[in-house]
Amino acid sequence: MSVSGRIRAIDRFGSGIGEVTGAIGDSITVLPLVVALGLLTSASLPHLLVGFAVFQAVWGIAYGVPLSVEPMKALAGLAVAGSISHGELVAAGLLAGGALLVAGWRGWLSAISSLVGEPVVRGVQFAVACLLVDAAVPAVAASPAVAAGGVVLALAVAVVSRRAVALVLLAAGGLWAAASGGVPAPALPALAVFPAGGPTVSAGAAEGVLAQLAMTVGNAAIATSLLLSDLYDADVSPDRLAESMGVMNLAAVPLGALPMCHGSGGLAGKHAFGARTGTANLFAGVFYLALALVAGLLVAFPMALLGVLLVIVAASLARVAFESTDRPLLVASVGGLAVLTNVGVAFAAGIAWWQLRG
Repeated sequence: MSVSGRIRAIDRFGSGIGEVTGAIGDSITVLPLVVALGLLTSASLPHLLVGFAVFQAVWGIAYGVPLSVEPMKALAGLAVAGSISHGELVAAGLLAGGALLVAGWRGWLSAISSLVGEPVVRGVQFAVACLLVDAAVPAVAASPAVAAGGVVLALAVAVVSRRAVALVLLAAGGLWAAASGGVPAPALPALAVFPAGGPTVSAGAAEGVLAQLAMTVGNAAIATSLLLSDLYDADVSPDRLAESMGVMNLAAVPLGALPMCHGSGGLAGKHAFGARTGTANLFAGVFYLALALVAGLLVAFPMALLGVLLVIVAASLARVAFESTDRPLLVASVGGLAVLTNVGVAFAAGIAWWQLRG
């Protein structure tokens, strides 16, 4: 069976306003994390944005559905929080890409999922949410008046659409940056290998990979495969999605991209905004490429507003973690242990409990 499963060729690319509006469906969580990485780490923001632009288009063409392309949130969250360095993020992205490629090729996804247990995965999500809040506190404390203004704006927008809150805050921060430093001349980033620094293999990188794979297997592969069937009548196996993610990271991370994955949340977001075919991904690719051209604008992005955005992303992750489980105590325990120790220790403890629970 082809990667596009049961989707007929005539249905792979459509037209209509829904494809345009649907293009922003998974940018709601992509952009806050990408901007945070560009401002708080040594990662190159233009290269990060180009990575999303290219692979939105690639998977839209390959699958013919608006498949999401999202940050690997555990790794991105750990990097934003300072728990791993940029070099460790790069190494973790390459390791995760290799592991996913092999796991998909060998058909190991179901076995891995049963070993970890969904409540442990949700615990990792909650742990990342806690780390993002911790990273947001200094930014908010540095300029509480700006942060308060961001909260007021977020609450006002939420009355109309909760989904639009992050995008409106990003737009407000972008306007602030333009007023402060002007709009730079459009420019694409130079093609280079490891433009912000090479990989650093360490215990922290390995812990990050394990934490990320726990989330990726459950959400980006298995849950996304089910949702593709439910929403688009597309027969795409979890193992096929794992292979796609493996190829994507092994190709993109060396060129400065963020470790990326698919995701059921982004797919649902695109569908909710009207996306029905791969055309939405082509529009999304153009959107990210346009942002990459003026990425220098975001250098003056207000850090306090960035802190508010990180709290919003953390709240979204925490909400999903607890709404999707019938074992909230285990989720809270894994998350709390991660804050007290680190994500790797909490992840290992969660797996051990899950295997011994019976």
